[in-house]
Amino acid sequence: MIDQLEQQADLAFILEDAPLAIAQSLEGISQIVRIVQAMKGFSHSGQSNAGWVNVNLALENTLLIARNSYKYVAEVETDFGDVPAIECFPGELAQVFLNIIVNAAQAIEDGKKGGGKIVIRTAAVGDCVEIRIADNGPGIPEPIRDRIFDPFFTTKDFGKGSGQGLHIAYRIVNQQHGGSLSFASETGQGTEFVVRLNRQLRR
Repeated sequence: MIDQLEQQADLAFILEDAPLAIAQSLEGISQIVRIVQAMKGFSHSGQSNAGWVNVNLALENTLLIARNSYKYVAEVETDFGDVPAIECFPGELAQVFLNIIVNAAQAIEDGKKGGGKIVIRTAAVGDCVEIRIADNGPGIPEPIRDRIFDPFFTTKDFGKGSGQGLHIAYRIVNQQHGGSLSFASETGQGTEFVVRLNRQLRR
């Protein structure tokens, strides 16, 4: 009787498969915890409280949040340098990173180019921290490069973009933080955005 029940329940299969299923469940829970923790960086966006932030950690958290936007179109490569903490508005800075990363993923997707890649680098440059986010998408056509940071300007099809992402990023970096946001692009090769921030806010 016991043997029959054991066969019906396929007990051997369950015992063999259970450890893997449990391990996958624990990994899923761990991933959810990491995402929830990452989202905390965005929860204070719009508040005026400045704080000291580890830029590398902020980028890692942003990549977790943005994963659905790039996971099917591009691999992400990071090269984080030994950079000091910076004084900034954490939520707003996270929004900058998110806007640029999502923009890179959309550019690769719109370019319908296989082997998409986004490369993120950080480095200390003098008294500043420099963040470079590059993609191998189609690049920005030269005639419109001087309009990229204009409000409501978008290269995307109607209904796919508000034209506000890069404008908001530019305003946060240049006006709110006193840093600089620039880019270099080559048609057919890709685009690299460069965020440069002072270690301490200038008041």
